[in-house]
Amino acid sequence: MAFSQRSRTPAAVRTGLCAAAAGLLLLAVGGCGGSPPREKSAPPSAAPTQDPTRIPGIGDRLTARIPAGSRQVVAVYGKSRDSADATVVLYDKEGPNWKQQGRWPAHNGVKGWTPDHREDDKRSPSGVFTLTDAGGVLPDPGAKLPYTRSDSIAAPRSWAKTHWHDFDYVIAIDYNRVKGTPPGDPTRPQGQKKGGGIWLHMDHGSGTSACVSVSKAAMETLLRSVDPARKPVVVMGDAAYLKS
Repeated sequence: MAFSQRSRTPAAVRTGLCAAAAGLLLLAVGGCGGSPPREKSAPPSAAPTQDPTRIPGIGDRLTARIPAGSRQVVAVYGKSRDSADATVVLYDKEGPNWKQQGRWPAHNGVKGWTPDHREDDKRSPSGVFTLTDAGGVLPDPGAKLPYTRSDSIAAPRSWAKTHWHDFDYVIAIDYNRVKGTPPGDPTRPQGQKKGGGIWLHMDHGSGTSACVSVSKAAMETLLRSVDPARKPVVVMGDAAYLKS
């Protein structure tokens, strides 16, 4: 009987009912995650342009500590305050602009970073330091810095075998040391408690005692690139410290 009643509904009425039902269906779909008409959105704004006269990721405080005459910076970007993972980037200043010359994965102190380094704290000292001297167990690969070859700085054989070649190439970071002396010079102008012997050296795949380590290929490139005539410095620390 119900079928008979529907069959007698006039065609115009049936058409109107179908249209209304379709409208209700569209409203229901739109209200449950459908795709109603969208308003035109404004085009995305352009990403901020890096100022070429500034070193990326380095804030005003540390930028002010880079000597005015320095035209070469090795930046060590630590992942975080308590991380041993970092990235080393070499920048040269050409005219007013800083240009990246190389970029390498790196490691720092196994416990991370500190602006107040102490002997055996297993953290790398953060800050801005000059680079004046280099050396290593291996022959000079063409370093521009004064290079002292010496077996006396070889890693102790009591260390794990993976660490034996750490000091095949080194660049001394001028933290609590006498500039113009070989990297192995033990003199500590600020006293032994402030630590020392902080170097850029070859990587063994994990964190260091306090130094910064990169691959052998990276060390060779740095030794051939870091130029005393450009008054090079290293700017190093965890990312938040560098930006502050």
